[in-house]
Amino acid sequence: MKIIKKTILATTLIAMSTGLTASAIQSNRLEEALSEVAPTEEVKEEVEEVVVQPVETKEQWVLPFGNPTEQKVLNALQDRGITDRNAIATVMGNIKQESKFNANICEGGARVSYWGCRSGGYGLIQWTTIDRYRGLGNHAYRIGLDPSTVDAQISFLFTERQWRRIEPSLKTNGYSIGFYMQKSYYWLGWGIHGNRTTYAHQYAAKLISMDIPIK
Repeated sequence: MKIIKKTILATTLIAMSTGLTASAIQSNRLEEALSEVAPTEEVKEEVEEVVVQPVETKEQWVLPFGNPTEQKVLNALQDRGITDRNAIATVMGNIKQESKFNANICEGGARVSYWGCRSGGYGLIQWTTIDRYRGLGNHAYRIGLDPSTVDAQISFLFTERQWRRIEPSLKTNGYSIGFYMQKSYYWLGWGIHGNRTTYAHQYAAKLISMDIPIK
């Protein structure tokens, strides 16, 4: 009986020893395999830095809901360096009285081309005298535009001696509409004052100062 127990014990010890040896071999092989694997490189994601450039702006008068011709005149006046609200409103009020901002209008209301207006004033400020009427046509011809158009008439307006006479006053800020209206008489020489002062006050009330991006 003792011999049998010893034999069983010996067999058990041998088996345990064999199992431990096998486990040790497997552990060593695992360590060797892991050591052969190249270390993983850390991947760094490059983030592109976005630089936001500041937008350059300028303060400018705008006319909400103004028609295209009103907008063109408003911008042209400011491009000339006229920045006072009342001065701008006075010029706008005078043009509205003369033509309602219709470039192709003949005195009396007929909508015709420059060559179709046979008598009276024509255009945005109703050029009437023969020298001013012909001056518009000659100027438009030199710059390659139709004298019936807004662009031709705005361009010509700023070249006239009557305008150049009052422009320095319009560039002087801080005066009333009455002051600028008095100066405007030397530009237009109207026979009937009409609603031009009322229109000027209406424009002054509508003009809004805004920061506009510079293109």
